[in-house]
Amino acid sequence: MSTPHHSGDHHGDHPAPETDHTHHPDHASHEHHADADTHGQAMHHGHPHSVLDEDHQVHGHGEHAGHSTAMFRERFWWSLILSIPVVIFSPMVAHLLGYPLPAFPGSTWVPPVLDTIIFVYGGTPFLKGGWKEVKSRQPGMMLLIAMAITVAFVASWVTTLGLGGFDLDFWWELALLVTIMLLGHWLEMRALGGASSALDALAALLPDEAEKVIDGTTRTVDISELVVGDVVLVRAGARVPADGTILDGAAEFDEAMITGESRPVFRDTGDRVVAGTVATDNTVRVRVEATGGNTALAGIQRMVADAQESSSRAQALADRAAALLFWFALISALITAVVWTAIGSPDDAVVRTVTVLVIACPHALGLAIPLVIAISTERAAKSGVLIKDRMALERMRTIDVVLFDKTGTLTEGAHAVTGVAATVGVTEGELLALAAAAEAD
Repeated sequence: MSTPHHSGDHHGDHPAPETDHTHHPDHASHEHHADADTHGQAMHHGHPHSVLDEDHQVHGHGEHAGHSTAMFRERFWWSLILSIPVVIFSPMVAHLLGYPLPAFPGSTWVPPVLDTIIFVYGGTPFLKGGWKEVKSRQPGMMLLIAMAITVAFVASWVTTLGLGGFDLDFWWELALLVTIMLLGHWLEMRALGGASSALDALAALLPDEAEKVIDGTTRTVDISELVVGDVVLVRAGARVPADGTILDGAAEFDEAMITGESRPVFRDTGDRVVAGTVATDNTVRVRVEATGGNTALAGIQRMVADAQESSSRAQALADRAAALLFWFALISALITAVVWTAIGSPDDAVVRTVTVLVIACPHALGLAIPLVIAISTERAAKSGVLIKDRMALERMRTIDVVLFDKTGTLTEGAHAVTGVAATVGVTEGELLALAAAAEAD
């Protein structure tokens, strides 16, 4: 394993990373949580994320494709609010806790009515996900959840209406089942959204506009209008709008977003510069050689997005286990029905078959691994470490030695004052005050 924290002696190209290395762009560590509730939909004024959106529309994440953190959060809170009276009006809960059931005209209809709302509103994501798995002939966790809540809902209504001749009141279990599952998926989506904040940080590196040089004059244009061959003016303190080559001038460039090196790098006429880097001291003219999805920055974004969508070996095992468990639950329910019917207890056969289908929903299996991986990716991104592939993250547990090349730089990515030496006649306090004033100017 190696790291691209290189020193400032780089005058070559900066292509999009293509290795299995772990990358440390300092700027990517800036936290951008504003878009965490709309996971996978972040854009920075219509540019670099738009490049990713072509290939990563919603950053799939398996069964969560098309879902957002805000959607799961809203459904969870409404389901939780509606679940409270359902639990309170449950005869089983009242018996266990030793309180009298609230009684008023129509009180027996409180759980069925509220649970119907919970099933339809809170259970819709799971029902749709289960149906997609049926159509794709790939049963998994969503189908298990959908099967459990559907069987519980139907059995409870049959019991409430007195149609089946058996007592299968799953109202409070159904309410809590849906609510807990919504909570789990909300937490997972939050973790995934936090991890993708690295994409937002990368998108924010590009300026919204560029100064295009036309016939000796400059005109401000949106960076989406730039094409290969255009010449742009990059002033001191401004960001480079596209990958290119310096035509005129020289400047120190902050390339921390590419190399992780906090020290500015000198670039002269003929040297390549990368979109998102900053000309710190002088103004230069740059000929555009790559825009949009062809820039090094877009390549890094694709790498981060691919890492978030990739599955680890552990996740693949969990998905396979969920698929096997679905068939195991169906076969177990069928055996239960046949055995209890054969021994002459058809009512018990229905009760036990339904019970098997309801409890065969190990939701932790589908959430534990994605949550661990997503949170690990998020914490790494906040520290400026971009994971190219989750399999690489999983393999890190086997690493004993990390090697850095001769130009490798181990740094926190920021300069700091390590000591103060004042000349005669000036105190350290006065010197620090003058330095702070100069820095703030």
